[in-house]
Amino acid sequence: MLLKVLLGLLCGVTASVAGGDEAQQGPLPLLMVSFDGFRADYLQRFPMPNLKLLYSQGVLVEQLTNVFITKTFPNHYTLVTGLYAESHGIVASNMYDPVSHKHFHAGQDQDPMWWSKAQPLWITALDSGYKTAAMMWPGSDVLISSRTPTHFLPYDFNVTFRQRIGNVTKWLLGNEKEPGVKFAALYWEEPDRSGHKYGPENTAVMTKVLKEVDDNIGLLVSKLKYNGLWGRINVIITSDHGMAQLSTERLIRLDDCIHPDDYTLVDSSPVAALIPHKDPKTLFTLLRTCHAHMTAYLKSDIPDRLHYRNNERIQPIILVADEGWSIVQRGNTLSRMGDHGYDNTLPSMHPFMAAAGPSFREGYRISNLKSVDIYPLMCHLLSVPPQPNNGSLSQARCLLAAEACGDLTLVISLVLGILLVLATIILLFRWRRNYRQSRSQPFQRLQVDDDEEPLFE
Repeated sequence: MLLKVLLGLLCGVTASVAGGDEAQQGPLPLLMVSFDGFRADYLQRFPMPNLKLLYSQGVLVEQLTNVFITKTFPNHYTLVTGLYAESHGIVASNMYDPVSHKHFHAGQDQDPMWWSKAQPLWITALDSGYKTAAMMWPGSDVLISSRTPTHFLPYDFNVTFRQRIGNVTKWLLGNEKEPGVKFAALYWEEPDRSGHKYGPENTAVMTKVLKEVDDNIGLLVSKLKYNGLWGRINVIITSDHGMAQLSTERLIRLDDCIHPDDYTLVDSSPVAALIPHKDPKTLFTLLRTCHAHMTAYLKSDIPDRLHYRNNERIQPIILVADEGWSIVQRGNTLSRMGDHGYDNTLPSMHPFMAAAGPSFREGYRISNLKSVDIYPLMCHLLSVPPQPNNGSLSQARCLLAAEACGDLTLVISLVLGILLVLATIILLFRWRRNYRQSRSQPFQRLQVDDDEEPLFE
């Protein structure tokens, strides 16, 4: 009887998980907002009342492990494709393609060739019959698979956050002629812009900037509530990377080690990409011992953990500076006080993720998630078949209210524990019964026939 009750409890949890998806008639709209350069530990260092109120009603991922290199364009394309940079092809802010002999510069090249190795969610959702929108998200104004989102606006620094969220809200609502969009992505350039200019350790400036960011989150929630969308939409707020403090005392000058005529510099600090004009190994030998705070890699030797090797746009030699150091060709000055792009295992490079809405748990947090896992999570929320990706839903699933994965794990552990106790009790009972039976048998003298040999001589 007890076993039946336990199994019924387990099945009940499983049934409630499955029933949550069945009860929902069609996917809720999903809005993803990226605040560029929002370092994860800003949440502890600065007051963010609106953001904290949002994730107290939803979920918080304290740190996202983003992809290498930790730059804006590679990581924003990862968020909407679930792919590492080597797989989606946007491998840096500045690129050279040896097949087409073309050059790419972030924000200045809408050639579909650069983006065609992957299909972002705003295109995949179109194939499921949904309207989509993107507000200034990297790549959203480019024809990918000969299409763009249903609604989009290219990047324009002069458009305020209020104006951006106003457009996105209008697209989400729809009108009499066409339904609202099911997926929308919104980009905002702060606190990245100020972090570059002043550095993340400039407390006075960053306090002001992050207050403006938090005010914008409050504006976002207010706008959704005013239009009746809050509570009927899932919202994800995240970022692409963190930010490290720089110093003019931490400069690595390539001219101190190699001659400028011996290479072409494709991309610079803190991850520099070089095309050697001579034998790559000769140049690499010089760079390997160039500076104690810079690691040089031949393309074939880039560590597997970086997932940054299997693409023709990754150059023959890659240089990676240590945290806080800058790679320059020459000179003694820096144009910025903060930067990103460093090794993605560094906490300073990690962003965060917060989410709220009917599909998310309330007041739940986890310490870490991979940024490639956000894409399969969004596909699940939209009931859209995901494209091949490097992410997994296994950990992100725990953020969802209908999944109750934490409770399910607890029930399974409880059932197994009780079954183990029951098995132990049964074994003890049988042993005690057999022991009592052996003690209750009467004493019998051993009978020895006279014609048998004695046991002892």
